[in-house]
Amino acid sequence: MHFNYHFLRFLCPELQKRFQGMRVITCFSQNKDELVIGCTGRGEDQYIRANLLPIISCMSFPADFKRSKRNTISLFSEIIGQEINRIKTFQFERAFRIDFVSGDCLVFKLHGTRSNVLFYPNASLIPSVLFRNELKDDWKLKLDEIDAYLDLSFEHFEYLEGNASKFLPTLGKIPREWLKNKGYIEGGLLQKWQLMADVMDMLDVPYFAIIKEEKEYYLTLLPAENPIFETSDPVEACNELFKYKVVIQAFEKEKTHWQKTFEDQKKRTKAYIQKTTEKLEELESGTSPSQIADIIMANLHGINTDQEEVTLFNFYTQKDEKIKLKRGLSPQKFAENLYRKSKNRKKELDQLYQNLEEKENLLLQLEDWLTELEGVNNFRELKEFIKSRQLIEKQKEKEEQVPFKRFEIEGFDVLVGKSAKANDELLRHFAWKEDLWLHAKDVSGSHVVIKFRSGLNYPKTVIERAGELAAFYSKHKNESLAPVIYTPVKFVRKVKGSAPGAVTVDKESVILVQPKGPSEQN
Repeated sequence: MHFNYHFLRFLCPELQKRFQGMRVITCFSQNKDELVIGCTGRGEDQYIRANLLPIISCMSFPADFKRSKRNTISLFSEIIGQEINRIKTFQFERAFRIDFVSGDCLVFKLHGTRSNVLFYPNASLIPSVLFRNELKDDWKLKLDEIDAYLDLSFEHFEYLEGNASKFLPTLGKIPREWLKNKGYIEGGLLQKWQLMADVMDMLDVPYFAIIKEEKEYYLTLLPAENPIFETSDPVEACNELFKYKVVIQAFEKEKTHWQKTFEDQKKRTKAYIQKTTEKLEELESGTSPSQIADIIMANLHGINTDQEEVTLFNFYTQKDEKIKLKRGLSPQKFAENLYRKSKNRKKELDQLYQNLEEKENLLLQLEDWLTELEGVNNFRELKEFIKSRQLIEKQKEKEEQVPFKRFEIEGFDVLVGKSAKANDELLRHFAWKEDLWLHAKDVSGSHVVIKFRSGLNYPKTVIERAGELAAFYSKHKNESLAPVIYTPVKFVRKVKGSAPGAVTVDKESVILVQPKGPSEQN
């Protein structure tokens, strides 16, 4: 409740003592939604630092502030050189004003996500400058209408039937919780009035404590059981809260973010390891496709071409076995496909074992990082931890919002669509008419684009390697050889209403390649 009226009425008189007679020498911003006002006088400097970010709203009043040499902007030039006459709060409102000797006025409106700073020229009732211009309603905020007036008599309380929010809307979260815990909601009118009087009495005492609830830091005027910090000085309370909310809380949130990131990644990695291990066991314990092909070839004479399932004697296991066939494919052709599939099985097993080893190493790394992160106690240590492990760079790569994977082949950029929808986006926004487009023939798969380089023809080796990627990222992935079509992008058209990724090609060439992924390049 540091931006609450009940706190501001203690804060403003103290600010009045510190800033009255001082002149404004600088006013600038160097972080989003942060305003810094520097003043000098009586042989000393004083600063007002207002952080109006919705997630971290607080103020501090340091004796020194080093302005950055870069990325800063000067603001409110109208107040530079002006002498402060008084600082006072508005009645029952989350706002205070700085009045200058000239008659100009600067208003701090502290309304959470709609906080703002407004400049009112002398004798003007409407502002001429706003700190946050996007809050358009503030242009109509009249200076003489900010004060609110509340009737705090028992008669009015009785008229409102003890409704605390209507009677004293300035209470804030912590006092309302105090009333609720004391049985306010269930109590009778007189009991409610007594509780209301008790809480108002406590709000009249200059006691300020910082507490922590659910990872957030708060300032309270009510007696606290386990306060982190206590004081009777409202400026000291603001400065300490600023440290906790802007420095300590920000550090804790950043640390928690990385802990959660690692835990989530650890969970996904464990799931992948389990799934891959089960798949490896299934592949290694199951009947080889080549054995099924042998059985089919040995029994061609007894299989009808229109059968979808047949029971044959498995001479490897010495048992009868049901074998599923493919509709529209002759038994001999189906057996040929099984032989090709068997050749690719070793590659698949090798790739799975490689993936499994990488994930197991990643799991060990994540566990080490989580252990190390537990011992990180401040921003400096956290930044060093992040920098030494290149976590920001890795996260940026992971979160890069593009619809394609990017590869480089002999100096040419090659883009591979990530999904059917991404294929459309790749073609629409990232491909130009002179780029070369590739796609596995007659099956679904990724669009592949080789970016055009001025004055250079596409080398055959580059087309073939891009074709291998196109085949790998398609339904032809497990084939020994796969046909891939290629053509300049200008001959590829998206037909209105067609399915995601579907296109019409007006002119094409075909190459036969072996499907190869990124890690299989020779």
